[in-house]
Formats: sequence, C-alpha cells, structure tokens
Amino acid sequence: MTVVQKYGGSSVADTEKIKRVAMKIKDRTVKGDKIVVVVSAMGKTTDNLIKLAGEVSSVPDPREMDMLLTTGEQISVALLSMSLKQAGVRSISINAFQAGIMTTSDFNCARIKNFDVQKIKKLLMDYDVVVVTGFQGITDNGDLTTLGRGGSDTSAVALAAALEFNCEIYSDVKGIYTVDPKLHPSAKKLKSISYDEILEMANSGAKVLHDRSVEIAKKYGVVLYCAGTFSEEEGTYVMQTNIEDPVVSGLSVMENQTRVVISNLPLDYKLVHKIFERVAKDGLNVDMISIIGIDEGLKLSFTVIQEYEKKLEDILEKFLMDFKNCNVTYEKGFTKVSVVGIGMKTSTGVASSFFKAMDSVPVKLVTTSDIKISCLIENRYKDDIVNALVKEFDL
Repeated sequence: MTVVQKYGGSSVADTEKIKRVAMKIKDRTVKGDKIVVVVSAMGKTTDNLIKLAGEVSSVPDPREMDMLLTTGEQISVALLSMSLKQAGVRSISINAFQAGIMTTSDFNCARIKNFDVQKIKKLLMDYDVVVVTGFQGITDNGDLTTLGRGGSDTSAVALAAALEFNCEIYSDVKGIYTVDPKLHPSAKKLKSISYDEILEMANSGAKVLHDRSVEIAKKYGVVLYCAGTFSEEEGTYVMQTNIEDPVVSGLSVMENQTRVVISNLPLDYKLVHKIFERVAKDGLNVDMISIIGIDEGLKLSFTVIQEYEKKLEDILEKFLMDFKNCNVTYEKGFTKVSVVGIGMKTSTGVASSFFKAMDSVPVKLVTTSDIKISCLIENRYKDDIVNALVKEFDL
C-alpha cells in the first residue's frame, strides 16, 4: 500500500515528538507500505518567523516573506528524515524545488499548478519514505512561495490527488467532532463525514481541515482520514458520502463578527452588485447577506470578520460618497453559529428544531443552504446556544 501522510506542527513540535512520529511511520513500512510524508514547520516556528519579520520591517516584502517562511518546513523534513534513517528506514527529504511543486506567483497565498509526479514515484522505488515540505512551492521563475493558511493540508491532499493515493492527516486532535471539544467537552467524534459537510463546517468557523484541501479531495475523489498522531483511537473518514447520514452532523462557531448595515440605498439592485464587486476586488469576504427593499430604498446587511472592519470602512466611504442619504453602521460583538448536515436535504423540521433551540435569543441575521443553517447572535449568548443546539440535535 502507498499512502500520503501529513503531520501538523504540533506533531513535530520538538525532537522527542519527531522521534515518535518516525517510529509510527516505521511501523507502517515494516508492513510493506511506501509513504510520502508531508510535514509542517515545528510547533510555533512559523509564528516566530512572522514575528522576526515584523521586527525588521513594518510591511515585509511578500517575496522575502515567503523566502523566510519556507525555512520552517525544511527544518522539519530534514530532522524527520534523519530520525527515520536512525531507525533503519530508507528515507529521503526533499523541498518544493526538488519535488517540483509548481505554483502560481501569488506570494503568501499561491496555488499549486502541478507536481513532478514521476520524480516522486522514482524516489519511492529507491526509498520507503519520501518526506516532503508542506506549505510551499516554486514559481516558473524559481521563486519560493507559500500556500497560505492551511497550506500543509493542501500540499498533502494535492500530492495524494496527483499520485492517486489516499491521504492520512495526523494532528493533536483524534478526529473530527460534532462540535469543537473546547466548546463542548462531550462532543461526539464522527466515524465519517462528507466533503460537502466538512466544507460547510470549515467555512463556518470550525477549526478542522482547510477548505482548499477538501475542495481538492472532493474534485479528485481522495479519501481523507483524520486522526490523532499519538492516539490508537480510530479517526474520521472524509469521503463523498457520509455513511452515517445524520440529519445534523456538526456545529460550527465563528466569533469576531461585525454586522454592517447600509440603509437608504437607492432602489437599484445593480448597485448592490457593484458594492460587493468593489469589496471583492480588495480581497474581502462578506457573509450572511440580507437585502430588504422598501419604499425609501434598499437596506443591505452583511457580516465581515472584525479585523477587516477598518479596511471595509475605507472602501465603503469612498464608494458611497455620492450617495448622501446613505447611512452605514458597524456593530461589533457578534458570533455566527451554524449547524451542518447532509441529512437536511431529505428531512423536514430541521429549521423548527433549530429555532426551538434559539428560544428567546434575538437572532440578527439568518442564512441557509440545503445542508446548513447559520444565525448571527450576540457574543453573550454563544455558550447557551451551543449547549442548546448540542442537546437539540444530539451532538
């Protein structure tokens, strides 16, 4: 069997953990498996490198930032390969250049274009383990790039897709849970979950797999297995269809939400399109959109992550300067709570149960899809609502 494995930064945070990961990998090679291992930077290495950059430059150059950040993964792969060799495993480490991981030239948020698959396959003929740097790639001009948040997950799944292998992702979490165990300690671990469900959960704030990695897995049919690095418990499978097929599979929470309300817009829906087009041009994502048409004009509401509020304020101030009657308000202190489940497509009464759990809590905005219901509430209600929804949907 040949497989791609990915180990997160917490799994290789120090040399003792690296040795334990090496022994875990060795146990698989003893059974005859060939493994491509994708590794993140050790522990808080990336955060520390970002801090260093901030100490020498108030606005670090994106290209130089990627040159700096890619060093973290090179340390990890070299140390892990050394540890594997010490344990008697035929291993070799390679970086993005050596692996031929070609990306776009968007520094800090590059996208993978292709791999030198034949080179990796050739290495697997000579070695039992090929350890590859995650999170990074190279441009056609030979510049180093990074893939942005969740980049190592993306590297691993893209490699698995290119090689037509399954992908195992190991971290300090024992699988995927119905709710973040930090929010609700009694959360259940899922045996399986569909691509669509985990995408909705990730986009709704769940700190699980990065959405780009799941999109690649869904597109190419890569079966994902998520488990704890140092745990013997069975993890969670992510695949096309959720075997359990519950009505609601999970609950996600996204804090630090700002509600933006634009009142007295002219009754022109093309203007709404132009507003969102302008916001998107500056790389801002909006969520939970509500449009109400009244005699006085349009009332447009939506949410953004709080850290982008000032940037959005500057954009809207310039864009709406000719619309003197418009009024824009920014309200902080909100949380988005979502329930997700592929079973919603065929089940009735989910909305009724959802708002039953809400009870007397004032809901500011609501959005839905065929497998998700999300609501915006004040932060002070978060814990009560999480507990109520967990109880209502037996999560």
